[in-house]
Amino acid sequence: MEGNTRGGGHSEALKNYNVGRTLGIGTFGKVRIAEHKHTGHKVAIKILNRRQMRTMEMEEKAKREIKILRLFIHPHIIRLYEVIYTPTDIFVVMEYCKYGELFDCIVEKGRLQEDEARRIFQQIISGVEYCHRNMVAHRDLKPENLLLDSKYNVKLADFGLSNVMHDGHFLKTSCGSPNYAAPEVISGKLYAGPEVDVWSCGVILYALLCGTLPFDDDNIPKLFKKIKGGIYILPSHLSALARDLIPRMLVVDPMKRITIREIREHPWFQNRLPRYLAVPPPDTAQQAKMIDEDTLKEIVNLGYDKDHVCESLCNRLQNEATVAYYLLLDNRFRATSGYLGADYLQSMGRSFNQFTSSESASPSTRQYLPASNDSQGSGLRPYYPVERKWALGLQSRAQPREIMIEVLKALQELNVCWKKNGHYNMKCRWCPGFPQVSDMLDANHSFVDDSTIMDNGDANGRLPAVIKFEIQQLYKTKDDKYLLDMQRVTGPQLLFLDFCAAFLTNLRVL
Repeated sequence: MEGNTRGGGHSEALKNYNVGRTLGIGTFGKVRIAEHKHTGHKVAIKILNRRQMRTMEMEEKAKREIKILRLFIHPHIIRLYEVIYTPTDIFVVMEYCKYGELFDCIVEKGRLQEDEARRIFQQIISGVEYCHRNMVAHRDLKPENLLLDSKYNVKLADFGLSNVMHDGHFLKTSCGSPNYAAPEVISGKLYAGPEVDVWSCGVILYALLCGTLPFDDDNIPKLFKKIKGGIYILPSHLSALARDLIPRMLVVDPMKRITIREIREHPWFQNRLPRYLAVPPPDTAQQAKMIDEDTLKEIVNLGYDKDHVCESLCNRLQNEATVAYYLLLDNRFRATSGYLGADYLQSMGRSFNQFTSSESASPSTRQYLPASNDSQGSGLRPYYPVERKWALGLQSRAQPREIMIEVLKALQELNVCWKKNGHYNMKCRWCPGFPQVSDMLDANHSFVDDSTIMDNGDANGRLPAVIKFEIQQLYKTKDDKYLLDMQRVTGPQLLFLDFCAAFLTNLRVL
């Protein structure tokens, strides 16, 4: 390792590290290997040049990746240890992955043996599931963004194109590598998030087992045509179960595409599934409170105060003590079980078994409950099987187009103004007993312009009671029903309930 004086002029900012050789050069700077002085463990330091990022308007991308990675503690997601800011640069200290990109492994070996491909795929799905549980869609899953550590374990990396998902809201940005992008993404359609990651995982699984890509062409229009048509060839050497799983993931219609939960239940995935991947890990907040006693003793032996370390860990603070703790913890378990230690696994397994045994529902009625959006943006919620007893919203077996026609008729009868954002997404405004509201609509019963969203007073200057709400989405259930989701944005809650009652009265049975 080189001394800090040769670390590119960053000796003060990186005083706790001996900076070494350059691992790679990116658009905004370099990635260099370094050694943490107090623990002796290796890290990778991404050096981002602020001026270059501003020039290319990519500061937001870097901030998003840092914010997301700070949320995560998972064995198959790259660990962020600390972020150091200076006037000219941002230093992102991350987990060092000795064997680089999964892409290079596939290029070197060609197709992998099925057991090895399955081991890697199980780890990928575990990491992706953790992202989705914490309301994050990666959106750029590909072998180049999957790194391999010293034990050839996978680490999801490069969350620069990721986005936080919100219940009832769609994403629309077309991003990621074309070869791994889902049909709805390259078509510019709205998407929820998890389904596009499932498609990318399907392409990755194909690449692992076949050594080639299912959709590939030097001509981009032809490539897009293949992706949109779901046109690819399954080699004959694949096992029967692999030939069953891949086509379920590479389904063009996102509504019919297999889910992460269904992938986990598939026999091919379940074969030789490691115990630590068989149950969901605790969320980040819970893990932060699970302080490992042996690692804590090591930290105290390095000269850190025990109470200060414990308090910092529980409060998720970034300081020298917590950086050293996590470096010791990660390297210690990487050398043994690869994830949190055997004792922890056994206790976690017992807790999970006790939880699931208390459920009276049969397997067919268990559903995974996705985490709802957290107002603080963390989205950290437990994710366990629960018995689904009821559902919010209207239910119908009619086709989506028929449902929306009846919904629009009911809104029109109630004199509701609306602005259409998508096929199943509208912003609405209702002002009961306010006759001027009809003057704000055009022939399609939509807002004439954005100014109509503003509240208008009556002749005496009094503001009327107004509610604004969104019709956000149609959800398709397993029994071929559709659920309509409506959400109040502003206005009195009781008035919104009055509106819902009136809306149900005016809505014809579908």
